[in-house]
Amino acid sequence: MTKATSAETKDKQAMQKKQDTSSANSSNEGWEVVNRVVYPVKDAEITMPLYVIPWHRSYLQRTVLDPRMNTRAIDINNLNLTDFKKLLADTSSHLPNVETQGICTVLSRNSLCVAAGKHVSLCTFFNAFPASYWQHWTRVKTVKFTARVEGAGALQLMRSTGRGLTYPVQKFEFDSSNQTNQPAQVISYEIPMTGLADGGYFWFDAKASDSSCFTVSDAEWSVPRTNKVQSGKQPQSNSTFSIAITTFNRPSYCHNQLKAIAENKALRARLDTIYCTDQGTDLVKNQPGFNETSANLGSQLTYIQQANLGGSGGFSRGMFETLKAGKSSYTMLLDDDAISETECILRALQFADYTIKPAIIGGGMLHLDNRTVLYTQGERFTRNNVWMKPSQNLDYNHDFAAITLQDCPERHQRIDTDYNGWWMSLIPTAIMKEIGLSLPVFIKFDDTEYSIRALEHGYHTICLPGVAVWHQAWHDKDPSRTWEEYFFQRNRWICGLLHCTRPSLRFAIEMLRSDLASGLKLAYSAMRLHHMGLQDILRGPQYIVDSMPQKLGEVRKARQSFSDTQPVSDEALISEVLREHVSPFTAHDAKALRKTQKRATIKALFAHEKHTKNPRPEVAIPAQDVSWPSFVGVNTAIVTAPDGTTLNLFQRDSKLFRKMLRADALLALKMLRKWKKLSREYRSYDMASVESWEQIFRASNK
Repeated sequence: MTKATSAETKDKQAMQKKQDTSSANSSNEGWEVVNRVVYPVKDAEITMPLYVIPWHRSYLQRTVLDPRMNTRAIDINNLNLTDFKKLLADTSSHLPNVETQGICTVLSRNSLCVAAGKHVSLCTFFNAFPASYWQHWTRVKTVKFTARVEGAGALQLMRSTGRGLTYPVQKFEFDSSNQTNQPAQVISYEIPMTGLADGGYFWFDAKASDSSCFTVSDAEWSVPRTNKVQSGKQPQSNSTFSIAITTFNRPSYCHNQLKAIAENKALRARLDTIYCTDQGTDLVKNQPGFNETSANLGSQLTYIQQANLGGSGGFSRGMFETLKAGKSSYTMLLDDDAISETECILRALQFADYTIKPAIIGGGMLHLDNRTVLYTQGERFTRNNVWMKPSQNLDYNHDFAAITLQDCPERHQRIDTDYNGWWMSLIPTAIMKEIGLSLPVFIKFDDTEYSIRALEHGYHTICLPGVAVWHQAWHDKDPSRTWEEYFFQRNRWICGLLHCTRPSLRFAIEMLRSDLASGLKLAYSAMRLHHMGLQDILRGPQYIVDSMPQKLGEVRKARQSFSDTQPVSDEALISEVLREHVSPFTAHDAKALRKTQKRATIKALFAHEKHTKNPRPEVAIPAQDVSWPSFVGVNTAIVTAPDGTTLNLFQRDSKLFRKMLRADALLALKMLRKWKKLSREYRSYDMASVESWEQIFRASNK
């Protein structure tokens, strides 16, 4: 481990002083700025709908006024053409135009100029203040809005409820165009935290006069410092935190993260150090400009090189070092290949300071390739099948450029969650001291398990709106086509043993279902990895810990003998595809789908061997259609990888399928019979303790 060379100088105190000075009005009166309104200075043309949108009249969905409408199903079969067209018009005609070109101009990170005669709204993901979360999780009873305005126009403070109903709060009108001495004016207004039990945001709209532009700068939301109380302690001063970034051969992405953090002075005023754990061979420290970044960060960068222990090993190293240093109140886990809105890190930190009880503060995941799409605002852990689902049954992958926050009443409710992905998660050191670090499981399910473990100790995970990173979406990834499938399935059931102590027949069915789905799409390598995972779980927690450094190599080797893992290099074979792929069967309902799957399983189990050995591929299946219906009746196929870079040859082997499915059934039943014993064994072992990780780090670095 090497520490960045520059010593701890007066930089940090100077930055803290500058931050305190910039918020002098609030600080002197006992208020702390906890949410600054910000605007994009980079990539504005593709991210603006997350910050500011043209104002439009709210379209009040009928279900907001009459929730009983959602209890009635649509009878599609009895819908005539006129009613169908009316249904489409009812949904499509109210989509807003989010294009802001010619309507407003971003002057700086904290300043926006609204063009003459134009009207904008800040009811957006990044700039609507999540009032209901502050009301529910903290002791804050009132919030203060302040801003500096210049020009002629009006600023309207707005609020919403958990039902998505919106109300005006206070309107301010200005005309400073004739005031030469003091053209800019500062406004301040306090809003009580009432009517927010189920949800609700605060925000402002700004409208310029017909003859002059209107500028709003330094808009901020502040709360009383006296509410900064946790567990009965007296109001505390500003806490500090560390950031844990782990990287494996993504040096340019990781370096960009470091540079973005280095540029945010307010953030650095609260930062102890960044633990950058490099587990790769293409090192971050060899990136052009790294020495300058390191010198800029000084003692606020701790660069660590260690063996590849996966995400759980890299993040646990940052958590471990934070606890050992004993300075920080929190550790922020941050993915290396994400683009950060650095203001969000500060928002998460300041919210955590005010929670009544220590809590994990999570951020959302926005798509890196579709920048206005939010993957999820939070998820629930379903114990009956050891899986997950979105909180409040909200859809995954919501595009705020298509349907703005203002037009989503369901997203104005407070959304409570069980866990948050580790693309961005702030964990108090108090929680780490009590429950330990991540499970030593390399990758997959480590973030889910940690939040569930914290919840069992009384600590919630809060996915805070307005806090997020841009991260690569999942649509070009398929764990069942890679070595990751071993860790995905193994760790899923380790999580189940730790937190679902009562065995259920559903667990065995889920294990079989995973195997069946892989076998029906001819991905026999995935079935092999499933079996390895269950067999390793049965060996006990000591084996899981001891095998961590070398397990990846074993998993890679186990897949190599299967044709579905080998890239097709024979261009002649690719050109010999017999027929065009047709989109897979689509069932009308779940019952019909299960019936079709049952027939496909029987056919796959008892297919005649002479028909399965076809040297020529019958069809080429694109990545988007790699699901079991596409393989019904297909014995040989050229299949595109999820990222579109390689092609693989999938070949039916009914004899192997029968053998592997039988083995999976035996393993699943064995797991079920031993569930209670295994659960006690895994729960008592304390795999995630600081002492356990210290031994892993020591052993892996030999």
